[in-house]
This record gives sequence, structure tokens and C-alpha cells, in this order.
Amino acid sequence: MPRGSLLTGEAEEADRADRDRLRKLEARFETLLQRRKSLLTEVRRLSSEQKELYDRRQAPQVEVEKIHAEHGQLGRRLVEIRKARDAARKEVEAAVVRRRELLLTFDRGEREHPEQIRKEIADLELRQQTKALTLKEENALIAHLRRRMVDLKEAEGRVQVVAEHERRRKEADQAIVAAREKLDRLAAEMSRARVERDGKMTAIRDRLASAGGLVAELRSKAKAREDVMREVVAVGRELAEVDREGRELLARSRARRSEAVRTLRQYTRPRGSPPEEALASVAEAHLEELMRRGKVTL
Repeated sequence: MPRGSLLTGEAEEADRADRDRLRKLEARFETLLQRRKSLLTEVRRLSSEQKELYDRRQAPQVEVEKIHAEHGQLGRRLVEIRKARDAARKEVEAAVVRRRELLLTFDRGEREHPEQIRKEIADLELRQQTKALTLKEENALIAHLRRRMVDLKEAEGRVQVVAEHERRRKEADQAIVAAREKLDRLAAEMSRARVERDGKMTAIRDRLASAGGLVAELRSKAKAREDVMREVVAVGRELAEVDREGRELLARSRARRSEAVRTLRQYTRPRGSPPEEALASVAEAHLEELMRRGKVTL
């Protein structure tokens, strides 16, 4: 066996094939490391974008909660206004009924003002003086004048009563006007509250739509990050497989050289040759050199 080589031709061929394979594995390992580094950079970028989207989502979410609380307050306010409006409508109806009942308590004669009766008497006298009447018509006119004169005296005696009736009628009219104004005010307030509440609901929909868009972006980023992480795992598995195969090749090469050294020690005679220890050192040096040439850093 030549001293320059510890291995047989067949073993040397196998060792050479293993070294070639180790170099390929080393190149593949470096490529995979760079790929994993790029993927992890992409993961960090996607995570940062997710965090930014999440932070952006919080603002509209808080605003939606605030607007929703205001919408609820407006809803409760509308219930209160509706109750007050219904009560005001009943007040209007009650005021109208009270006025009608008040008018029914007045005698028709009590409603006549002395000035109205005097005007009617003057018109009757003018008719008597300027119109040609038959005896029957004139007697009827005179009788009517006498009745109206009596009514005038009674009306003049009821001036205070009529004034009191007038005061009470005006109060009844004012009560109706006040009740209607209150009803109109509450109706207008209710209309404004409804418009404001509808505006809050529209604002909530807009904010939710915006938040929904951010959620969709978040999901998209999460899906992209998941895909990249899946690729990171796959690259990690391939790295582990390359490392395992490389270690197996190294172990096989070491075993092959160890076996060659044992064989060399077993069949080499010391005739004029270096001692066995020196021969072993040479073999180890050869093995170390071959291992150096075939070494792969994993």
C-alpha cells in the first residue's frame, strides 16, 4: 500500500464522492441560511405592519364606542321627549275641551256687550224713521225695540259679568296657545334629536367600515405572515436535513479513515521503518489533511 494514501482505490473514490457531496451541501446550507434570513426579515416587516394596523384600528374603535354611547343617550332622550310630547298633546286637547266647556256655561245674553245692543237699537230706530212700514211691521219693530231696550238695561247691569267671562275666555285661549307652543317646541326638539341620532348611526357605520377595512388588511397581513412562517419552517427543516446528511458524511469519512489507520497499523512491519507510533502519527496527519479538505461548517 503506498505511503501517500491510506485508502484503497475504491475507498478513495467513495471518499472523493463524499467530499463533492459535502461541498454541495455546504453551498446549499449557505443558500438556505440566506433564504431563512430574508424570510425572517420579511416576517419582522409584516409583524411591524400588523402592529401599525392594530394601533390604527384602536382609534376608530374607541371613537365608535364613544359615538355608540352618545347614540344610546340620544335614544333615551328621544324616549323622554316623546313622553313629554304626548303629554303636551294631551294638554292641548284638555285646554280645547276646557274652553268649549267654559263657553257652554255662558248664557247667550251674557255674551252680548251693551255697545252691540245700542248699535242694534240705533239701526232699528233709523229703519223706523226712514222706511215706510205697514202698521203690523211697525208694531213688530216697536215691540222688538222695547225688548232690546230691556236687554240693554240688563246688559249694562251685567258689564262686570261679561268682563269676567271675557277674561276667562282669554285665559282659556292663552292656555291653548301655550300648550300648542309647548307641543311644537317638543316636536321640533324631537325632530332635531332624531336627525342627530341618525347622524350618529351614520358616523358609526362609517367608522365601522373604516375599521373593517383595517381588519381586512390585518387578516391579509396575518395570512402573508403565516405563509412566510410556513416557508421559514420548511427552510428550517431542509437546513436540519442538510446538516444531518453532512454530519453523516463526515462521520462516514472519519470511520473510513479510522479503519484505514487500523489496517495500516495491523499490516505494517517495523523493518527499518519508523516506529509504530510514528507511523500512526503520519496516518493521523494524512487523515487530518483529508478531513480538512472535506470539512463543512454547519
